[in-house]
This record gives sequence, structure tokens and C-alpha cells, in this order.
Amino acid sequence: MSMRFEHETLGQRVRFASDAAAEGVREEIALLGATKVMVIAAAAEADLAKRVTADVPVALIHDDVVMHVPVPVAERARAAAAAHDVDAIVSVGGGSTTGLAKAVALTSGLPVVAVPTTYAGSEATNVWGLTEGARKTTGVDPRVLPRAVVYDAGLMLSLPVDLSVASGLNALAHCVDSMWAPSADPINTALAAEGIRALDAGLPLVVADPEGLPGREQSLYGAYLSAVAFASAGSGLHHKICHVLGGRYDLPHAPVHAVVLPYVLALNAPAAPAAERRIAAAFGSATALGGMQALRQRINAPMALRDYGFEESQIPDAVEAILLVMPESNPANVTPDELTRLLRSAWEGAEPR
Repeated sequence: MSMRFEHETLGQRVRFASDAAAEGVREEIALLGATKVMVIAAAAEADLAKRVTADVPVALIHDDVVMHVPVPVAERARAAAAAHDVDAIVSVGGGSTTGLAKAVALTSGLPVVAVPTTYAGSEATNVWGLTEGARKTTGVDPRVLPRAVVYDAGLMLSLPVDLSVASGLNALAHCVDSMWAPSADPINTALAAEGIRALDAGLPLVVADPEGLPGREQSLYGAYLSAVAFASAGSGLHHKICHVLGGRYDLPHAPVHAVVLPYVLALNAPAAPAAERRIAAAFGSATALGGMQALRQRINAPMALRDYGFEESQIPDAVEAILLVMPESNPANVTPDELTRLLRSAWEGAEPR
């Protein structure tokens, strides 16, 4: 069969250099010609944000950052940006911080320079997400894609090991989902496979030597590749499940992804043999699930949804909500009973099969 596909590459500049974040931000703001910069960073990242933006014209530091970007939080940030007449945004932080910057860019068109401090990957995608009530809504819009990303593995050294593991497995989920998401193609697959290899190499190094740059750099490199693949391939079953769980029950983003991932892999791998072989090869393992579980054991991965606030009684409600957003392209046929079994296993932390 001849090869035929369509692939869209997003336009974005990436700076990757350890211990050079301030320099990169300064140069990117100069290229934009911005004179009134809004810095978005959670209160816990305040000192770091000041160091990173020391050489740019900051008009406003905004620290009202909340997980899953509730609509009222987004509206307050948008109002603050308008009140200070800012002409660019610098986000310093993880996925929630980047997500808030995107929410402002969505309605204002302001350019964003993203400085990630986790392996979330949101900075490399044109996907936005907002939560209203108990429902998380996502969409795609070119306005939210950061103009530039400044990657500095040195900023990751303060990220605790347990959060590094959860965040890194969130990135790994981007890779796995990109193998069979609605717009998966050979380029996405190549990026995702290299992302898996890099994360499989980097995360154990982070656990073994949290203060060492090699593991942080490999993990950050893998996280970027995972996000680029995911931005093109789109949201597959794994992300649909996790968006429902996170938005509907206010569960922590990265740990939920880390827990759910092997169960979705176990479900889909038999129905997608080519993808299964590619994932296994990236892990250097005989099987995709075997490679995944070997990595999770080495890094002491999050194990059960019940450890993060999800109640067994919520499973039927979650199943109904997930079925409404199930991607038609998923390789395995997912019935309500199958989805119930998956969520119960993830709730218990049972061995994925």
C-alpha cells in the first residue's frame, strides 16, 4: 500500500539550553518588540519568574493560577491584561500556568513566550482547555500556540521527584495517544517513538539523580517531542478519559494521566499491532505494555486513582461522560462494560491486562 497522509507542522521557535532561561526570554521579548509584558506565574514560582524575566519590561505579574483553568480565573486574567494594556505574555510554570496564558491569548491574540517548569507539554500545542462547573472543554486555535518556548532543564531541578515522575508520564501519554489519535500519521509516530525513547532514558535518571542535568534534559526533550506529536495527532482515548476525570472531579492532572496510561495501552495495543510494535521498540522491550510497566516500576509511578481523590461510586457517572466524547478512531471497540472495567482497575491500581 502506498503512503498517503496530511501533516500540519506548527510554526514556533524553540530555545533549548540549560541555565539560559533569562537570556532566552529577553531575546524573545526583544524580537516581539514588546514593551508591556504580563508575567503569569503561580505564587510558588514567583521568585523564579522574577529571575527569568529580570531583563524584560514587566507591566504586571499575575499569580491567580488554578488547575484546569476555571472560566472565572481566565476572565480575571483577561481583565488584568486589558487593564494594563499589555502587549505580550510570559508564562513561567507548568501546564496550568501555560493554560491560563493560552486562555488570555485566545480572546486577545496576545503573543505568548512560554517557560515550562514541568514536562506537561502544553507549551508546544495549539490546544486550549477551560473548566466551567464540572465540565472541561478543549479546543484548537492558532492564537493560543506560544510564539516561542524557552526550555531550560535547570529550571526542572527544583521539581520534586514524585511530581517529575507524574509529569513525565503525562508526557509519555502524549506519545502513546499520538500513535492512534484521530489525525495520527507517520511523522507523529516518528516523533512519538523518539519521545518514548527519551523519556524512558531520562526519567530513571531523574529519580536516581534529581540534581543532575542529563536526566532532566532527556526528559524535557522527550516531553517536547511528545507535545509536538500530540498537537498534530489530536486527542485520543487516553486524553478523553483524563479530561473527564480531571474536569469533572477536580483530580490532579499529571497523576491521573500517569495512572490511567497503562490501562489504555493494555486495551488498545492488541487492536493496533503496528503501533504496539513501534511502542515496544521505543522501550527496547518485547511488548509495549511490558516496556511501560518496567519503566513505571523503575520510577515508582502513581498507581491508583483512589489515591488522588477519585471515588469508586463515581465510576458509573464517569463512564457515561466519557462515552459522550469517545473518539471514533480508537482502535479498540470500547463498550460501557469495558470502560467500567478499565476505570475500576485504574481506581484499584490492579495489574493492567
